[in-house]
Amino acid sequence: MDTPRNPSKPNKKRKTNQNPETAFLVNLQSCTKSKDLQTAVSLYESALSQNLRLSLHHFNALLYLCSNFATDPSTQDSAIDYGFRVFNRMLSNKAVPNEASVTAIVRLASAKKDGDYAFELIKKMNKEYNVVPRLRTYDPLLLCFCENLEAEKAYEVEEHMGFMGVRLEEQEIAALLKVSSETGRGERVYEYLQKLRNSVRCVSEETVKAIEDWFHGEKATEVKGVSFEDSLVREAVLKNGGGWHGLGWIGEGKWVMKRGSVDENGKCCCCGQQLVCVDIDDAETEKFAQSIAGLAMEREVKANFSEFQDWLEQHADYEAIVDGANIGLYQQNFAEGGFSIPQVVQLKFVLDAVVKELYTRNGNNWPLIILHNKRLRSLLENPSHRKLVQEWMDKGVLYMTPHGSNDDWYWLYAAVKLRCLLVTNDEMRDHIFELLGTNFFLKWKERHQVRYTFVKGIPKLQLPPPYSSVIQSAEFLSRFQESEKGSWHVPILIINDESSQTWLCITRASVVESCDKALVNTETSENGHGLCWNNEMSNSCNS
Repeated sequence: MDTPRNPSKPNKKRKTNQNPETAFLVNLQSCTKSKDLQTAVSLYESALSQNLRLSLHHFNALLYLCSNFATDPSTQDSAIDYGFRVFNRMLSNKAVPNEASVTAIVRLASAKKDGDYAFELIKKMNKEYNVVPRLRTYDPLLLCFCENLEAEKAYEVEEHMGFMGVRLEEQEIAALLKVSSETGRGERVYEYLQKLRNSVRCVSEETVKAIEDWFHGEKATEVKGVSFEDSLVREAVLKNGGGWHGLGWIGEGKWVMKRGSVDENGKCCCCGQQLVCVDIDDAETEKFAQSIAGLAMEREVKANFSEFQDWLEQHADYEAIVDGANIGLYQQNFAEGGFSIPQVVQLKFVLDAVVKELYTRNGNNWPLIILHNKRLRSLLENPSHRKLVQEWMDKGVLYMTPHGSNDDWYWLYAAVKLRCLLVTNDEMRDHIFELLGTNFFLKWKERHQVRYTFVKGIPKLQLPPPYSSVIQSAEFLSRFQESEKGSWHVPILIINDESSQTWLCITRASVVESCDKALVNTETSENGHGLCWNNEMSNSCNS
């Protein structure tokens, strides 16, 4: 009987039957893995002498190798020259470039310091061949312009990236911030600090260095500050939880920079300032809610979810949403989503305990419990549990999701739409949450998720931290003096096992002096802007 062949492990006979073009490609791919440009060039020259029919894959393998060696000073010139020769041959052979081809040539052109050619190539390839560039395509070009201090060209590339739907990451934003700083464009520096704040949680040491260089320089002192008396600034600060306005620099004079820590309540040890919670704004929240609803209706019965949306519009005064199934299954293992008799008792006990704790903490306001109908039926089958469920239903604090639905969509949508807290230990890492965008979703989750545990049968709720670990520019009404003051706090990425987060504190010199005097003469007691309960919950979530 013939032994079946495994296509992933071709035998020697099949290898000897490879045509010359396939053998050439296999050898080229081996060169790319071993990063052997010299052998690859020899193979290519041999292929040309034999008039082999070359495909896009052949050319891309060579371009990739050349672009890798273009950053090595000892091979840079020859790699760049040979790469362009390969690319020209590729075009003359009518091989249609793809994103990998363009990325390799952009890397070669950028290494040659010819950013103009690289940028024109991206635009031309997109127009003529419908090549959609990615971040890796733009990256060498953008960094090339930034390193050459060609700020306006770098801004033009950034604009084109936005038009193509390519999102900047920390490395690109830091490069733009640095070139803006070095060319004295203060408003641009401010703009990229905001973009950093929205894109990353803690910044790398390299980015911190770019920030420090700006605030150390004379240009930072020369930037004209905006007045906190401006009604737009005050409105923006109130809207964003008391610590972010996004409209310009506050105050005048030199900046003082220190590295230090922030205590558990959010108070900076360097300047005594209270850090604040940073949430997604109203427009982002509404867009987020619509995104969840759209995805839910694609995967749920549309009529069922629409009915829930209508119901929620009529019951919009909840300040906490409870993931009933997650709490009911606290520390329980279950098969196929079913309940055993002990689990039904667990569901009733722990869910009732958490709901009562929320009711007490939130000024006698009930949370909304989201529970799937099959879980609810398990409770209703037991007469001793039925009374409690009926009490919840009478008070209008229980919503039963229909058969065949995924209750995750319901409790997540409710928490986002009502801008309130969500009580669940679900880490929200499933595929439905991945659809929502990692960075944006994590930012919302940090500010709204309440985790819980039980100690001797008593629920302990872990509220979101009273401040956010993101770049903050804080302007607040001081208890010590009648003027407002502006400062910056930048969380630095921890790359070891340090127990506490390190922050870069950037404050006006006059503020440090006045704050030191005030702290000596006044007993401080900061309330902050965090999520503390009993009206703290509603204040923070609605900000």
